[in-house]
Amino acid sequence: MAKDKLFGKHLLCTQDWEVDELIRALELAEDMQKERFSGKYYDVLKMRTYMMFFYNPSVRTRQSFECAATELGGHAQFLEPKSMRLKTKKTAGETVEDAAQVMARYGAGVGIRILEDKIGAYGEGQKLLEDYCKWSPAPIHSMAHDKFHPFQGLADVMGLKKHLKTPDYNFKGKKILQVWGKGALARSWCSVQESILINSRLGMDVCLAYPEGFDLDPEVIALVKANCKANDAEFEILNDVDEAYDDSVDVVYSRNWMTAGAYKGGEFDKPGEIEKSLQHTGWICDGPKMAKTNNALFIHPMPIDRGNEVSDDVASGPRSIVYDVAENRLHVQKAVMALTMGNLP
Repeated sequence: MAKDKLFGKHLLCTQDWEVDELIRALELAEDMQKERFSGKYYDVLKMRTYMMFFYNPSVRTRQSFECAATELGGHAQFLEPKSMRLKTKKTAGETVEDAAQVMARYGAGVGIRILEDKIGAYGEGQKLLEDYCKWSPAPIHSMAHDKFHPFQGLADVMGLKKHLKTPDYNFKGKKILQVWGKGALARSWCSVQESILINSRLGMDVCLAYPEGFDLDPEVIALVKANCKANDAEFEILNDVDEAYDDSVDVVYSRNWMTAGAYKGGEFDKPGEIEKSLQHTGWICDGPKMAKTNNALFIHPMPIDRGNEVSDDVASGPRSIVYDVAENRLHVQKAVMALTMGNLP
């Protein structure tokens, strides 16, 4: 058993890792899927604990991380801020410096999930994770925060490689339509921004489509443009949903996301965001739109707002790979945990 060169490395966004490091994790995830119950990786996290710090609840994230730790021979511990005495703007308690250093002495790694209503302004989640990285000797992983969702991005491209039938993770010549969908959940930008970042780094053409007023983080858009330029790939932004769907599209990712004005007075205006969203009735991924594509795959990080973001016939249709991608979360999380905090065969 030996530690990997990535041992101890944080993961807040896939953009922070080199492409060869991402591919190392993805190829390991593929082998872990194949060897899931063979015993090959059963001792990678033996006697190690993974601290899961949930500001926001989740279904797949908690389940997949707990399964991941178990299948690698370790343990995942569920933590919630409400059951911990942490310093906030309104209360006294442990600082990030103290909490990070203590948790790192108990556990071999720390995952943090903080979204939407648990922050008062876009960027606060990113800042919190950066502070934990500053003070923690153990690797810090984003389990989704306001800006990025690295494990979802890895799970997405693992599924795309399989279903696009590419021999490797070079997606040159393929095109993803990252399209806004109306919805009643008022979602953050994290999954969408992660998707366009990682796919552009792997050479894919990116079309980003949304109604006026739903622009993403300009710094992230600048990074996507740079990624595309480096890979001689195309990037475009459209505000017309019908124009976005055409026969050049190989992948459709329809997802609701908030506006840049979602935070007001230090609070997340969820009712206001839902009201603005539901006005855009034509922005749904449905059968007629998908018929205009190059027999495109449909992906989504879940939970799916069926009937708003996407119609049932697409979400549950033959070109939907949403369940494969959901399963992939388990395997990519195992791979990153093994590389950054475990011992590999």
